[in-house]
Amino acid sequence: MTLLSAKDLSASLGSRKVLHEISLSLEPGHLVALVGPNGAGKTTLLRALAGLIPSDGTIRIGGETLASLPLRERAKRFAYLPQGHLMHWPLPARDIVALGRYPHGATDPARLSPKDIDAVMRAMQAVDVMEFADRRVTELSGGERSRVALARVLAVEAPVILADEPTASLDPRHQIDVMQNLRDVADQGVLVIVVTHDLGLAARFADHVLVLSEGRLASQGAPAEALSDKVMADVFRISAYRAEYQREAVIVPWADV
Repeated sequence: MTLLSAKDLSASLGSRKVLHEISLSLEPGHLVALVGPNGAGKTTLLRALAGLIPSDGTIRIGGETLASLPLRERAKRFAYLPQGHLMHWPLPARDIVALGRYPHGATDPARLSPKDIDAVMRAMQAVDVMEFADRRVTELSGGERSRVALARVLAVEAPVILADEPTASLDPRHQIDVMQNLRDVADQGVLVIVVTHDLGLAARFADHVLVLSEGRLASQGAPAEALSDKVMADVFRISAYRAEYQREAVIVPWADV
């Protein structure tokens, strides 16, 4: 069953066309890794799928066209984690996570319903930030803030999560933890789309990989298929070491070609 689809999706930034007639169909319960070289259009594609930037073509979510949905309904369908995790307000981490309940009508973090409180607590526990609950986010490290930002996204309880490089500022342990958290969410029926430059994490955790190159969908499918030797050479200009460890695929970028 298709949850999110796009047909002939194109988008421009200023006068430059960034995405070119992309078509895709994605199912719930999958973790999709969106990979590609710098400047390939990965962030633009995420933002276009959520309706955050103008685009041409058709996007459908849950059988309805995205253009037909009011903004609040879009905010319930998509939970978006941008790059950077910039937080300027010195709010407690718990209140930042509670912002994820705003699309559901929770406008005051101090006045949450029992359902909202439960969603916030579960999200914080999932990414191991309960110890930061009462600390101001402006006092947290970059990695700690990124985990709080991810908890906010999980608290939305949206059917689609769009995460733009969620592991970029994390140490190896927390990179694995975040990807495992997103894998667990996908296993619960959510469609998770993750932009990452780490092809090893993509191969290990994703069901499906989308490879963008110069704004076009160059390859897609299961990790071993989408990240074939030919794709690695043509798109990334590298060769890769391939193996299997504990029944999971291992892909390590190895050398220029």
